Order: sequence, then C-alpha cells, then structure tokens
Amino acid sequence: MQQLIEFLSNHTLLTSLLVAIVLALYGTSFINRLRGIKQVGPAEATQMINHDDAIVIDVRENNEYADGHIINAMHIPMTNVQSRISELEKHKSKPIIVSCRSGARSATVCGWLKKHEFENVSNLKGGVMAWTSASLPLSKK
Repeated sequence: MQQLIEFLSNHTLLTSLLVAIVLALYGTSFINRLRGIKQVGPAEATQMINHDDAIVIDVRENNEYADGHIINAMHIPMTNVQSRISELEKHKSKPIIVSCRSGARSATVCGWLKKHEFENVSNLKGGVMAWTSASLPLSKK
C-alpha cells in the first residue's frame, strides 16, 4: 500500500490522466442516471418495440440515417429536435427510445425530452453501432 501511495504521489500526471479517463467512462452513465434517463440495450429495446409499442427516434444526420436505421424509426436530426418537439407530443404517453450512432447524441436528446415532460424516455445504449453488433436488422427505406 505504501508503494502505491508513493507511486501515485511521484506520478501525478499519470494519476490525473487515470482519474480523468475513469470519470469520462463512468461519469456520463452516472449523470444520465441522475437525470432520470434510462439506458436500454438492443435486446431490451427490441422487447419495448415489440411488446410496449415503443417509438424509436433516430437523431443522426441525414446521411447516417440513409446508411441504415432501425425499422420504422422516426428520423429527426439532433439539430432539429427542439424545433420539431411538437411532432412528438402525440407520442408523449408511449415509451420512446432515442438512438444515434453511439448513444451520446441520443442521451442529450433524452434530456431535452425529459425537460418537455416526456416521462418514458430511454437511450439506446451504444446506439446503432450496438444494434448492428447484436445482429439486428437495419432498413434503408
């Protein structure tokens, strides 16, 4: 234990970088939990779509969406979400899953939806990348 303390005190830059990396990896997840944003993986999202009539909102840019998206996903690029929030009002009572490429942009959009009193909002953890990694289908229509 003494050697560890000595190492950490002698290598403050390395120690600071380690702390920063750990915070970056776990901080976002912790902040999302504090904000009340539920994270769902591809399997749980599929169940929500099939059994709970969940709405999927894809917030990627047009070219990303055209490359392939979750079947029946509603496409609203992140830059347009706040101006098009009225389009989502009719879905306020349904479960909503927000997706993007990796789950970062969609987490931000989930926060915006929560501020507009959408209660049942989930972020697709890992985004469309996790969806494809789970061998789930994408549509190009």
